[in-house]
Amino acid sequence: MSLSENDLWLLSYYRSSEINGALFFGRVARTLRGGQLQAEVTHHFADEAQHARYWTDCISDLGYDAEKLRGAYQDQYLEAAGVPANLMEVMAITQVFEKRVIGQYRQHLRVPNLHPRIRQTIEQIMVDERWHVQYVREALAEMEGRYGAEHVAETLDRFTRADQEVYAKTLAEYGERVDFLRRADPELP
Repeated sequence: MSLSENDLWLLSYYRSSEINGALFFGRVARTLRGGQLQAEVTHHFADEAQHARYWTDCISDLGYDAEKLRGAYQDQYLEAAGVPANLMEVMAITQVFEKRVIGQYRQHLRVPNLHPRIRQTIEQIMVDERWHVQYVREALAEMEGRYGAEHVAETLDRFTRADQEVYAKTLAEYGERVDFLRRADPELP
């Protein structure tokens, strides 16, 4: 298959974002005390690293090398939302981000004539992404006892607004690279 420059860039961007996710969750996993959440965050760290490998393999299988990119989607989060102040905020920003990832991958699956190798990679990753949303949702529900349900909800709202800002900025910056996704989903801005 011949990938356009924009296709290769986007697959490389996904790869870079998964690497950033692995590095982030590796740091979080090191800070947690033993228990279920530590195990889940460690699993999440491993998933993100594996996803980067899946994208590397996919790109290679299509006859290309992944592009070296300077930034990833998550890099803009700290500027838009600030540094998470506690574990609840880490989980909240994770919940918002993982939902964005699922939405992005679903959107990509709607692209007409999507190469089966790309489809297979996205579908493989989506299994893990759905679990990420589930375990983080459960962790946040447990944290409501400590932080209060209203505070958790407000934090999720704050990070959702930050995510919308980052996504709009990303589309503005890289819009021509992802325009084929817009054509596949007319509801996008």
